[in-house]
Amino acid sequence: MPIILKKNFGSIIKTTVLVGFLLGAITSINGQDLKRIDGSKITSSALTQKIDELMLAANVSGVSVSIFNNRKTVYSKTFGYANVPEKIPLTKNSELYAASFAKTVFAYIAAQLQQERLFDLDTPLVKYLERDLTDYDIKGWNRGYKDLKGDERYKKITARMCLTHTTGFPNWRWFESDKKLKFKFDPGTRYNYSGEGLYLLQFVIEQLTSKDYETICKERVFKPLGMEGTSMLWQKSFENQICYGHNDKGMPYELMKWKEASCAGSMTTTPDDFNKFFTALINDKGLKKKTFDLMVSKQISIRSMSQFGPLSLVDSTTNDQIELGYGLGLGVFKTPFGKAFFKEGHDDGWGHYSVYFPDKRIGIVIMTNNDNGESIFKDLLEYAIADTFTPWKWENYIPYYQR
Repeated sequence: MPIILKKNFGSIIKTTVLVGFLLGAITSINGQDLKRIDGSKITSSALTQKIDELMLAANVSGVSVSIFNNRKTVYSKTFGYANVPEKIPLTKNSELYAASFAKTVFAYIAAQLQQERLFDLDTPLVKYLERDLTDYDIKGWNRGYKDLKGDERYKKITARMCLTHTTGFPNWRWFESDKKLKFKFDPGTRYNYSGEGLYLLQFVIEQLTSKDYETICKERVFKPLGMEGTSMLWQKSFENQICYGHNDKGMPYELMKWKEASCAGSMTTTPDDFNKFFTALINDKGLKKKTFDLMVSKQISIRSMSQFGPLSLVDSTTNDQIELGYGLGLGVFKTPFGKAFFKEGHDDGWGHYSVYFPDKRIGIVIMTNNDNGESIFKDLLEYAIADTFTPWKWENYIPYYQR
């Protein structure tokens, strides 16, 4: 557990931002004009100042921001602290919990395997298993699929449903009152964000390849891209560069040390490593163009008022203008400047967001280690790349000045 000092944590965070500004300036890409999707430009120094101001105003512990122009990194800086009480700076090599950024890696791997015809997107996944899904004895946190006995709707689930969050499963079974896996909707009928659905596809892929998911990630992503500080399992080496998630007062949460690989959220990575992956993704590395285009093409429309919570069950026309939907493992929407794809990551103490506009070849990756982090996303996206289209209300990225 981290040492928690008895201080005014709001003051600590504000001091953090000032120090982070200086640290960021050391590693800045000086004199670089940054292109925005509307054709305008800003300077890297102006963006640095804006991030500094937002962090101060919202009391954010640490932030990593990378801007991509012409499919390459043109701005990449870290600000603030990896550990507020101990005043350890956040750097490009700090080990952050990636949360659902892990799902982007899985989408990329699944696209490769589908491209290699390991599985078909629309073939029921049970067709690839040697015995009935509910008969597999899976140990650990997942607990297998015995809960589904008697409800044969699981026999309809396909890889496309898993990747588009339309399996009908809840996000996680442990959020249910009885902690059991069950269908909330008929498979294929409605978007309902589900880590359970993605994990089912992971399980099938592991059976088809006879490899565990950590090995698959190493072979297909981490080693080829030189992501030496990234793993789906907790590594002892992470402790040398560890970054803590913090609450809104600047107090660190306990670390999550994953012992089982989950495509939906067990990844630990560094800002530098994730930039390597994101660069590979937006450059179609390891993917045919038609495969990448399929990933970022809308497979299902999303009409819910919110991605999570009670409003996720209430339909609305709020996001019809941007044609909000889901591709294969990535959210998608349309703008006057072309289509975009996005993926977020969230947990206690962590808030991440990435969005890319293929037609403009412009994107951004934001990683924060504080419960207040997401409260600066709306303003940061608008200032950094002129993105006024990300559905921030649907994502619950409520600005700090509206909370």
